[in-house]
Amino acid sequence: MNKKQQVAVIIGILISVIFLWIAFYDLRPADVVDNIQQANIMWLLVGATIYFLAVTIIALRWQFLLRAIEYVPLSKLTPLVAIGYMGNNVYPFRSGEALRIFLLKRNHNIPIVKATTTVIVERVFDGLVMLTFIVVPLSLVDIASEEINTVAQFAAPIFLSALLIFFILTAKPNVLHNLIKFFSRPLPERIATIIEKIAEEIIHGLEALRSPSQLAGAIISSYTTWAIEAGVYWIVSFAFDLDITYWVALMVVGTVNLAGLIPASPGQVGVFEFFASTVLVAAGIEETLAASYALTVHIVIWLPVTLVGFYFLVKQGLGWQAITQARSLGGETQDPTS
Repeated sequence: MNKKQQVAVIIGILISVIFLWIAFYDLRPADVVDNIQQANIMWLLVGATIYFLAVTIIALRWQFLLRAIEYVPLSKLTPLVAIGYMGNNVYPFRSGEALRIFLLKRNHNIPIVKATTTVIVERVFDGLVMLTFIVVPLSLVDIASEEINTVAQFAAPIFLSALLIFFILTAKPNVLHNLIKFFSRPLPERIATIIEKIAEEIIHGLEALRSPSQLAGAIISSYTTWAIEAGVYWIVSFAFDLDITYWVALMVVGTVNLAGLIPASPGQVGVFEFFASTVLVAAGIEETLAASYALTVHIVIWLPVTLVGFYFLVKQGLGWQAITQARSLGGETQDPTS
C-alpha cells in the first residue's frame, strides 16, 4: 500500500469508529449483549442459509451481463461472487471486485476491461434497486427520518446519472468513439491506440444492455436478489421478536447499502450499524434493541459468506496474500490489447 492508500484506510477506520460511537454511545453494552444472547439462534441460522440464495442470484445477474461477451456457467460464477464478497468484507478499496475480475480473466479469459464494465453496471443496478427500496416503502409506511432522506437524496443523482450514461453509450456507441478520438489526437500513437481499444472494450462490456432478454434478466435478478436479502433481514428480526414489516426490512436494506458510498472500513463496520438502527428507531423500535439487531444482522450477512468465500479462494489455489494484492493481480492482466 502506498502512503495515499494508507491514509485512505486510516480515514475509513476513523469514519467507522465515529459511526460506531454514535450508534452505541448512550447505550449500556450489557443490555446490547443481553439482547443478542436472548436472540433465537434458529432464525439466525435460517437467515444465514437463505442469504446464500441471494448470492447465487447475484451470480445469475452477472451471468446475464456477461452473456454477450461469453457464456460462463453459474456453477463457475457463484464461487467468484462469494470470493468477491469475502474480499470486500476484509480488505479496503473493494478489492474483492478486483479479485473476482482477475479470476474471471484467469479462468475464462474474459478481458479485464469488459469484466470491469459489467461489475460497474452491477453497482449501478444495485443503487437503483436500493433507491426503490427506500422510495416505495416510504409511501406505504409512516416513517420520518432525516438520515434516510439524506442518503436517498445524495445517492439518487449519482446512480441515475450513471444509468443514463450507460444507456447513451449503449444506444449511441459512436458518442464514446468520437470523444475518445477527439481527446486522444494530441497523444502519442501507441497511447491513443490503447485508449481507443479500452473504449471498444467498455462498449462491448455494455453489450448485454442492448439485448431485451439479457437486460430484463439482469434487472429482474437484481430486484430478486435484494428482495431475498431483505427477507433475511426480516427473518433475523424474528429472532428478536421485533414488530416490523417486510417493508421496513426493505428500507433497512436500501438505506444501509446506499450508505455504503461513505468511505468507511471494509464491511462498512459502524456505518451499517448506525443506519440500520436509525431506520428501526424511526419505525418505532426501542434504541437498544435496534442496535442489538443491527449488530447481529450484520454478522449474519458478513461472517458465513466471508468464510465460504475464503474456502473458494483456497480451492482456486490462492491464499490470504491474494486478497491483499488483489489490485496488483488485476493490474497484471490489464493490457487491453491482449
